[in-house]
Amino acid sequence: MIVFYLIPLILTIYTSFTPLRNWNIHRYATRIIGFYNYQKLFHAILNDPSVRAVFLTTGIFVGCTLLVNVLGGLILAILTFFAGKTAGPVASTIWLLPRMSPIAVYGLVWYYFFHGSSVGTLNSLLMKLGFIHRPMAWGQDFIPYGPWGVIVFVNGLVGVSFGMIVLSSAIKSIPGEFVIAARVDGATDWQICKKVLIPQIRWHIMYVTTWQLLSLLTSYAHTYLLVSWRLVNKSYGTPLALYVYDLAFTGVFDQGFAAAAGTILVIVGGLLGWMTLRILGFGKLMIEPRGDI
Repeated sequence: MIVFYLIPLILTIYTSFTPLRNWNIHRYATRIIGFYNYQKLFHAILNDPSVRAVFLTTGIFVGCTLLVNVLGGLILAILTFFAGKTAGPVASTIWLLPRMSPIAVYGLVWYYFFHGSSVGTLNSLLMKLGFIHRPMAWGQDFIPYGPWGVIVFVNGLVGVSFGMIVLSSAIKSIPGEFVIAARVDGATDWQICKKVLIPQIRWHIMYVTTWQLLSLLTSYAHTYLLVSWRLVNKSYGTPLALYVYDLAFTGVFDQGFAAAAGTILVIVGGLLGWMTLRILGFGKLMIEPRGDI
């Protein structure tokens, strides 16, 4: 924890107070410029539309993808539960394929699926069905909803498998007598979900929500590939984590500025994680059970 998180975090905060750029450590690492990088960042947020788009994209990307990951994972877990012992594992394995595929391979699949020419799978399918008459550049032309839709869709399919695994395991741990008793009382599948399954796994839903929220704030690998391959418009396909990476490692190579943006990202992640735990009742989970008298 100290080596892999605390020390890098301290170094990042320190770097944010320096003018470090082009990785010229000998020249810039010992110069302290105070809050200049933070002032530059907030000035850019107020005056640069491209930087404001980064924060807007981050909000849309995290919010929509989190909804897909948690609700999608919950629906898949419930469906595999009712699918039975034969069909359930098969369906789970299919949904795990995005998680098991290398990032480059998975990115290539969706690159060709959303490709803006007639080679693209989606364009080819819609043209054959007669819904469109010419190829559409889904991640470039329909600003900003096209780029947002593509990155939410691609990252949502990756994250939904994590929620499915955790919530499927939680559902399987529920004593079967609860479901059998509900069946005997005449409960439908929906009533079993609403009254038995979901209340029993609410703490697991809280865990998946918090974990995915913090993961989405800092994830950018799949989005980086889609933007680099020009499938997605960079102005509206760049969340804050990818913006920090671009500042530090490509283009301007401004590591001090990138460190300031990265520090803001850590602070936002910490606040959102704390708020999520408060809203979902993490304190109640940590109360010691009263036990039998």
